[in-house]
Amino acid sequence: MVDPKSRFSSRVENYVRFRPGYPGRIVEILREECNLAPASVIADIGSGTGILAELFLKNGNQVYGVEPNREMREAGEKLLSGASRFVSVCGSAEATTLCDHSVDFVSAGQAFHWFDRQKAREEFSRILKPQGWIVLIWNDRRTDSTPFLTAYEELMLTYSIDYKEVDHKRVDSNVISSFFGSTSFKLRNLENQQAFDFEGLMGRVFSSSYAPERGHPNYEPMVKALATLFQTYEDRGQVVFEYDTRLYYGQLPADQG
Repeated sequence: MVDPKSRFSSRVENYVRFRPGYPGRIVEILREECNLAPASVIADIGSGTGILAELFLKNGNQVYGVEPNREMREAGEKLLSGASRFVSVCGSAEATTLCDHSVDFVSAGQAFHWFDRQKAREEFSRILKPQGWIVLIWNDRRTDSTPFLTAYEELMLTYSIDYKEVDHKRVDSNVISSFFGSTSFKLRNLENQQAFDFEGLMGRVFSSSYAPERGHPNYEPMVKALATLFQTYEDRGQVVFEYDTRLYYGQLPADQG
């Protein structure tokens, strides 16, 4: 399997343009449930191109974007170049380089499933202030809520490289409970969606680390299958991706970190 820290190096442009954002409701929930305030300091781990960091920056937070992949990190720096409260950090979930007890929140958007969970847990415990919060977020693409999404899932299973092995759906509440060391975390589900023309559909597909790249035997067959898929299911020139945005948030038990 390709090193998780380098899987997206060749997919940055598509990732920036075609990956979904996160619902603004996330900030509202964290304000209500976790006392998120503009003064709160955020460590966004696996910050990638800055999609989640941007949400917190709009709330007035200082955000340390910790990203091990150089190409993704540079894309985030470009996107957020006008944000004075954003600090780009070359680091990882297991070694953030941040100071002890320096942040109020640790967040991870579309990234936790890549972490070494035990090492990340130790690192998050180190950098969080007492009573700090961990926030884990995924845009979870629905696989069978529409005929298009059912057919799209079949296409992924047919042509992708290691889709089953790296799919974040392997992370469920049992995994999250084990990570927190308790069942005290909460889960909220929010709705999210994207609409794409054919160019957008292509970009969305090839932003994924498991999609075959040009030169791979599956690349051309996948492109042809995507064209057929789009022609079959488009409505007024677009297809719609529906997501359940999963928001997990909780604190580490005091006696364990």
